[in-house]
Amino acid sequence: MARQLSSGWQCVSTPSGAFATPAELDSASGWIDAPVPGTVASALRAAGKLDESNAPAFAFSDHWYRMRFEANGARKLRLQGLATICEAWLDDRKLLDSDSMFVAHDIDIEVDGHATLCLCFRSLTPALAARRGRARWRPRLAQPATLRNVRSTLLGHMPGWCPSIQAAGPWRAVELIGDAPASIDRVDMRTRVEGADGIVDVTVRFFHTQNRHAVRLDCAKASAGLQWIDAHTLTGSVRVSNAPLWWPHTHGEPALHAVKLHSQSLGTIALGDVGFRTIEADRGASNDGFQLIVNGVPVFARGACWTSADLVSLNASRDKLEPAFRSLRAAGMNIIRVGGTMLYESDAFYALADEYGMLVWQDFAFANFDYPDDPAFRASVEQETTQFLSRTRRFASLAVLCGGSEADQQAAMLGLSRAQGQQRLFTELLPSIVAASRPDVPYVQNSPCAAPGDETSMPFATRSSVTHYYGVGAYQRPLDDARRAQVRFASECLGFANVPDDVALHTLPRAALIHEPGWKQAVPRDPGASWDFDDVREHYMRTLYRVDTARLRYEDHDRYLELSRAIVADVMAAVFSEWRRAGSLCAGGIVWQLQDVRAGAGWGIIDALGVPKSALHGLASVLQPVQILVTDEGLDGLDLHLINETAHDVHARIELACLRDGVTKVASASRDFVLKARSVERISAGALLGQFFDFTYAYRFGPRAHDATLVTLTDSASCDVISEAFHFPDMSMEQRHDVGLSVAMEKSDAGWDLVVGSTRLARWVHVVDPNYHAGVDWFHLRPGSTRRIPLIARNASVSSPPGGDVRALNSSGAVSY
Repeated sequence: MARQLSSGWQCVSTPSGAFATPAELDSASGWIDAPVPGTVASALRAAGKLDESNAPAFAFSDHWYRMRFEANGARKLRLQGLATICEAWLDDRKLLDSDSMFVAHDIDIEVDGHATLCLCFRSLTPALAARRGRARWRPRLAQPATLRNVRSTLLGHMPGWCPSIQAAGPWRAVELIGDAPASIDRVDMRTRVEGADGIVDVTVRFFHTQNRHAVRLDCAKASAGLQWIDAHTLTGSVRVSNAPLWWPHTHGEPALHAVKLHSQSLGTIALGDVGFRTIEADRGASNDGFQLIVNGVPVFARGACWTSADLVSLNASRDKLEPAFRSLRAAGMNIIRVGGTMLYESDAFYALADEYGMLVWQDFAFANFDYPDDPAFRASVEQETTQFLSRTRRFASLAVLCGGSEADQQAAMLGLSRAQGQQRLFTELLPSIVAASRPDVPYVQNSPCAAPGDETSMPFATRSSVTHYYGVGAYQRPLDDARRAQVRFASECLGFANVPDDVALHTLPRAALIHEPGWKQAVPRDPGASWDFDDVREHYMRTLYRVDTARLRYEDHDRYLELSRAIVADVMAAVFSEWRRAGSLCAGGIVWQLQDVRAGAGWGIIDALGVPKSALHGLASVLQPVQILVTDEGLDGLDLHLINETAHDVHARIELACLRDGVTKVASASRDFVLKARSVERISAGALLGQFFDFTYAYRFGPRAHDATLVTLTDSASCDVISEAFHFPDMSMEQRHDVGLSVAMEKSDAGWDLVVGSTRLARWVHVVDPNYHAGVDWFHLRPGSTRRIPLIARNASVSSPPGGDVRALNSSGAVSY
């Protein structure tokens, strides 16, 4: 019920210190209209004046915002987020000095008709030059090193990671509270579970004095009266008997319940939705593991690290955020990590996580640095974190609170001992705030970190607690390192330069010409490293596909790009198959990263246009709640792993077939099976077959008898395919032949579908269409089978019917539709 002061804003950029007060602004020129919430960068973008690849250093100039509004009487001005050093003025009176973009400010004001609100965002230079104690180390991640002193996002300050678009401006809403007699100042809602019941505790504070009429609180089918503490404040609880619980979508329904106030004087006021759940972290009998337990059920957590849905404004709308959540859910992912290098997301973000059944691992906004430990810094941190936890208290999806990213690791890698690298920020201040504000959410000291009480292991050790695993990936270890590393929980893993489709690739001039510098524009590189993540991807192309990547790159661009897209899908699927298998100690993996912040071959598994890349489709093939997986056990052949994360048994049939030349069965077997609820079971392929067969070609008794093993899980009643798994004893991509691809285009209620078939096994089937992308893409297709693929328009302006090609990596040609 607050009034959004979102229209009528203008902004102007000036040299640092050019104007001291709003009264001096009459001589300023170059004012432009400005969206609020937003940034200087988003104002320039709206005016058509922003070059995102060559943005000026916004954080090191001054920027003035102004707008005129009307009101009469007492009001509260709420400034939700100001990036970063900011003065607020009402007419010619200074209201505020702020030095953190993560702190919201409430200011009581009196307005008599018209008023002009001015916000001045000052250059960071003086704050960066201020002395705040000497840092014990200087990370290369962000520049300059004195950013440790300033509470601002590292986005825009990380060379090699993202474009240099720095945060400056009112990036969160500016609101005026008190226009209506029943204006609500603040609502605090929290939930808890007692036995089979859910309880909602609510406190509502009104801006104006109220008449203390009777007010009831409704949630689900339950209702209870609230009590007036004073003339402004209501409080109370409602108990929902046998409340349906909120679950991550992989394990159940993310049940949400609307909470409302009712009274004769106030009418009906919707307070939002809540979910009931319990979340704990199980560290195991030896205190060296990490697994999330939701509502008493162990959860294998898998997902990706968040960046930003709009790096320019830092304030993406719900419509812009939602496609990412749809893609995550469709891929079988159930967790998203907001890292310490990013920022705290909007309420819309956490509401979407609630709705889509997505757990949120939330770092506080600290990364890599040795932070100050003076009283002023600690007070700012306490205000920032307490406000965030209060704002997000009603969201069921918040599952982990983490001190920050790679601070412990940074200290250890620079040679400091465990004692020398400790920061009271992470060991004392933040855990005490979490215990007071969100005791229902587990706290992790840092990402990564050693197990509590372990004084000998490195913070990034893979065999205990929470790690960042790049053995397969950046460090170019073989695939079997995913087992050797004995990862318990990877809060980051598998960084690759993931090549998007041609539509995204061609949004940058000459970016698709992979011999020119434009190709490298979005390829990530760690500062100081002599290699980049193109080199990582090409390593696996050489070792697994056995191709000469350099020669392929200059002889056949298109083939190079296709294999680049396929290899990351193969590698990521193999690692998560290993981690989800029966007997694995791993309880989760979070891929680095979810979405690209610029077009090109970035870390994202979703491209800068919002389209899933091959990597996400590859992961989707092994991350579903009911899943069959295959692992290569060498001389022991293949193991089949049957996973059922749901709350009900699944009656299914397992069919195994070993194929030669992609069509001829040389071995086959089948069995009916009941997948018990919440279970993971292993079956040996040899036991299923009932006789010896060299599935992995480990014994090498003569020529290899087969090219592939296919395992299919079908529903016993409907015969619908639930899940498929494929194993190739030779992953090379040298041979191509006619696999009998076919495609038919059909109109559906939702739009357009493709029905794709093949007469022989088709590897990594994918759709190429300039105006549509495939809802299901980059998959293997069994011989004699078909698959229905929904097509999704790339943007709302697409009106023409689809037209493109369907291709497979082992096919000698494409088929058009």
